[in-house]
Amino acid sequence: MYEMSSGPSATEPSLIWLREEPCSRKPGHSWERIAEVAVAIADTEGFEAVSMRRVAQELGAGTMTLYHYVANKDELVTLMLNAVMGEVLVPDDELPEEWRPAITRIAIATRESLRRHRWTLDLLDEPRPGPNKMRHLEQSLQAMAKAGLDPRAQLEAIVLIDEYVFGFAIREAQEPDQDGPGWPADVREFFQRELDSGEFPNARALLGEDFEEGVAAIREVFREEGRFERGLERLLDGIEAGFDASR
Repeated sequence: MYEMSSGPSATEPSLIWLREEPCSRKPGHSWERIAEVAVAIADTEGFEAVSMRRVAQELGAGTMTLYHYVANKDELVTLMLNAVMGEVLVPDDELPEEWRPAITRIAIATRESLRRHRWTLDLLDEPRPGPNKMRHLEQSLQAMAKAGLDPRAQLEAIVLIDEYVFGFAIREAQEPDQDGPGWPADVREFFQRELDSGEFPNARALLGEDFEEGVAAIREVFREEGRFERGLERLLDGIEAGFDASR
């Protein structure tokens, strides 16, 4: 649960970007620095470790001082997500001219950011946008515009690509980095019984006769280097094949 605070007054905008950033004599007390500290805590200790008090401690400031800049935990999260979105932006002089290399570069940058900050996967429905999210949308539209599509078709393609990237990142986060102890004995027994029943011939063909070896082979498929890029290429092939209908 987000911690409670007095928050902005009824006359103040509820979105942090709709008010001016407070002036500070200390360079460490800024929205950018606050976000940087909070993101570092979430990366190393988990999102649950992020609190107004903890961020203030890392900044060497009192909690009430932090409230001068950020009204509550909601606003802190908004700053954090904006900082992460800044990593997704491709420098203008590095964005390829052609639409496919350009959108591929953006998709890869997005996936890499999600891998660095896996806690963001639990905040994909966060409703509060930020300047960097707007810049990311603009850059994505700029890339897709080179395909000669109308704005609606551009957006549809961008959404499809985002759904692929986010879905891949969620699945990737669920897969342990290293081989663990494996499934419990009762889970293995269940799968073995079901496979031996003859009701699942396709699953049996996939896993083979040796269940443990089959599971290990499947895990290798998920971990195979380049799988993300190959899947993205196939998706872009499909999008490109539908261009005539979209123009």
